[in-house]
Amino acid sequence: MNALTGRAAQAVTSIRVRLALALSLALAPVLLLGVLQSIFAFRAEADSQRQSLELAAGRSAAIARARIESAGVLLQTLGPGSVGLECAQRLADVRARLPGYANLIRFDARGRVACAAATTPLDAQRGARPWFQALRAGEAIVVASAPGAVYAEGPSVLAAVRAGPPGNFEGAMAAVLTLSDLKLETANRFLPQGAEVALADSRGMIFASTNPHAFAPPPEGWLATIRQRGSTTWSGDDGDHRGRGYSAARLVGDDVFVILSAPAPGLLSWALINPISRLLLPLLAFMLALASVLYAAERGVIRWIIYLQRVAAIYARGRFTVRPLQAERAPPEIRELAATLDAMAGGIVARDASLRDSLAEKDALMREIHHRVKNNLQIITSLLNMQQRALSDPAAKAAMNDTRQRITALAQIYRALYQGPDLKRVDLRPFLEELTAQLLANDMTTSPLVRTEVHADPLVIDPDRLAPIALFAVEAITNAQKHAFGPQGGVLSVGFHVRGEEAELSISDDGPGAADSLGGGVGRTLMTAFARQLRGKVAFETNAPRGLRVRLTFPTPQALKPAG
Repeated sequence: MNALTGRAAQAVTSIRVRLALALSLALAPVLLLGVLQSIFAFRAEADSQRQSLELAAGRSAAIARARIESAGVLLQTLGPGSVGLECAQRLADVRARLPGYANLIRFDARGRVACAAATTPLDAQRGARPWFQALRAGEAIVVASAPGAVYAEGPSVLAAVRAGPPGNFEGAMAAVLTLSDLKLETANRFLPQGAEVALADSRGMIFASTNPHAFAPPPEGWLATIRQRGSTTWSGDDGDHRGRGYSAARLVGDDVFVILSAPAPGLLSWALINPISRLLLPLLAFMLALASVLYAAERGVIRWIIYLQRVAAIYARGRFTVRPLQAERAPPEIRELAATLDAMAGGIVARDASLRDSLAEKDALMREIHHRVKNNLQIITSLLNMQQRALSDPAAKAAMNDTRQRITALAQIYRALYQGPDLKRVDLRPFLEELTAQLLANDMTTSPLVRTEVHADPLVIDPDRLAPIALFAVEAITNAQKHAFGPQGGVLSVGFHVRGEEAELSISDDGPGAADSLGGGVGRTLMTAFARQLRGKVAFETNAPRGLRVRLTFPTPQALKPAG
C-alpha cells in the first residue's frame, strides 16, 4: 500500500503533470473567454428564437383573422336572400369553387340546420350555445371556441355571422375552417423544426391544435400581456414533459387566440450550432497547444530523462562500463547531464578499482597475519611439547598437555581463517572434523585406539563465537581421553545440530559415564565459562547403558550457511 501511494504521489508531481497544469493555467483565460462568448451567443440565439416565435404567432393570427373575415364576408353574401330554394346545392357549389372551407351551413333562428354544403352533426342544444346566443344578442360575427359539436374531422374552428336585419334575428350563416385552411404559419424558416399551432379561448383552454401533446396551459398573466402588447411568449414543458417555447397572439377579440409551440433549443439543435462552434474553437486551440507543449516536452526532455534514469539504474547494479551514447542527440543541457553522469561513472570505476586493490592488499595482509599467528602458536605448542617430555611429574605433564591442546585449538582457528575463502567467517563442520582429528592424533602414541564419529550441520560462524566453541570441545574431548577410554579404546562421538534459533554441540563417549569424573577442576570451570560466553548452558548426562555426554546449548549465531 505504501508503495502504491508513493507511486501515485510521484505520478502527480511528475514533469508531465506540472507542465500540463502550468499550460492549463496559462490558457485558462482564453478558454474562459470562449465559454463566456458561447453563453452570450446562446442567450442571443434564444432571444432571437423567441422573437421569431412571437412574430410568427402574430403573422399566423393575422392570416387566420383575414381568412375568418373573408369567410364572414362570404357568409354575409350568402345570406338567406341569396341562397334561394336550392340552398344546399348552392352552398355545395360555393364550397367547391372556393376551396379552404370544410363546410358551409345555414341555421335558422332556433339553431336548426336549414341547409349545408356537407354533413352537419346533430346538436339539440345549438340554440342555447354561447356563440349562437351572442349572434342573437346582436354580434355581427363570432368565432366559436366551443361550438358544442364536432363540425370537421380534423382540428377546426367555426366562424358564424348573424342573419337578418338589425332587431330581427333570422338565424346564422356558419363556415367551418380547419387549421390547415386557416394557413397558420408553422413552416417559417426562422422557426425550428417541430413547430405546432393551436387555438385557445380566453381561459387558455386549447380547443383545436395540430398536436395536443405539444401544448400546456399558459402561465398566469398571459392574457393581460396580450391585451397590453398584442402578443406574449413563455417557456414550459409540454404534455410529454419536454421543454418547449410558446408564443400567443389575439385572433378574434378576447375570445380566440393563436398559440405557437416550438421545441426548446437542444445540444444538437440548429440554435446551438453557432455557440458550440464558438466554444469549440478556443477549446480546440487549448487542446492543440497543450498537446503540442506536452509532445515537445516528451520528445525534448522527458524521454532523455527516462533514458538517463535507465543508465543510472544500470550503474546502480554495478555495471559502470555502459556509456550514455544516445544522449549525443539530446539538447545541450541533457548532453551536459549525460557527460556528468558518464564522468561520475568513470570516477566510480577508478575508485572501485583502487578500493578493490586496497581490499585485496588488506586481505593478503590479514591472511599473512593469521598465518604468522598460527605459526607462532605452533612454535609455542612445540615448546610446550618439549617441556612436557622433560617433566617427570604425571600431574605436571597432564597440565602441560591440556595447555598444549588449548593452544592447538586456537592455532586451528587461525589456520581455518587464512586458508578459507572468508577472513571473517569459518564453516563449523570441517573445523570440528579437523580439530577432533588433530586432538586425537597428538595423543595417539600414548593413548589407546579411539574411533571418532563426527556429525555436524553446516554453519558459517565468526571467530568470536568459534573460539569458545573450539575451547569447549577441547575440554570435553580431553576429559574423554583421560577418563573414558581404557586399554581397549572406545568410541568418541561429536555432534553439532542447528534447530532453528538454538544450536547444540554434544560430545559423548562409551566410558564409565560418571559425571563426577570432571569434579570441580579447571576443565569443568572452563566449560561453564565458555557456555556463559556464548549465552548458553552446559549439561552433563550419563548415557545408557554407559558413557558420558556433555551438551552445550546456545542461541544460533545469525550467520549464513556455506554455499554447496
